[in-house]
Amino acid sequence: VISLGSSVQYSSDLCNWKGSGLTHETHAKDVEQVYLRCSEGSVEWLYPTGALVINLRPNTLTSVNKHFTVCIKPFTDSKGANIYVEKSGELSVVVPEGEISPSKVYCFSLEQRRLYIEATPQLDISRKITGFQYELISQRTLSDLRTVSVVKGSIRAVTSEQETHESFIDVAVGKLYRQKNKIFLPKEGGGWEGTIRTNLECGVKTGMGNFLFTGRMHFGEPRMGCAPRYRDFKRIYLEAKNQGLNPCEISMD
Repeated sequence: VISLGSSVQYSSDLCNWKGSGLTHETHAKDVEQVYLRCSEGSVEWLYPTGALVINLRPNTLTSVNKHFTVCIKPFTDSKGANIYVEKSGELSVVVPEGEISPSKVYCFSLEQRRLYIEATPQLDISRKITGFQYELISQRTLSDLRTVSVVKGSIRAVTSEQETHESFIDVAVGKLYRQKNKIFLPKEGGGWEGTIRTNLECGVKTGMGNFLFTGRMHFGEPRMGCAPRYRDFKRIYLEAKNQGLNPCEISMD
């Protein structure tokens, strides 16, 4: 059971933290408080002993954005601790030790803006390192079109990976509305092409028709949610436009 202590460690760059459990090995029940001020970064805990509380206080979020989603991507060799969040006053494990898959990303809501990391009993802690990348996503971030890439195109091929619960989509782009990073590149004969990731549960398959692909960079890779067919998006878009509810304009063709 994690019980809060008074030890505090501040990250030198406010985004990334690297520390060692050996600093309190003689009193393993201590809890260290770590404060991070960025919306993305990494945590690396060498020789995990006792527990950490990672307090996420990004400067980009205000009291208006009280609730947000955090995504963490464990390092490939991460081991030695369980990761918890607080739900209804109790700690709930979200990333248990031993269930980490390569490239898997864990996303969950975070109301208290804290992650709890507790070391599991180990005979040899010197062989263990707990580490992960993190990203914070607020509703405001999701609606900020400056960070989103938007294209209309068709699906040329889909490759699915059961282990990571992801699908890789090879997209032939008919129209490029906006892209922040060089996800889609020009191809011979005109048009654009590129590969993006999405969740396996979207059930993406190759087939006829155009889709509207929207997404953002996620841990350095282009990702998106489930893509609607372009005709369905166009219908919804025009209905919202007629009601004056659209926050932005997209040229229809």
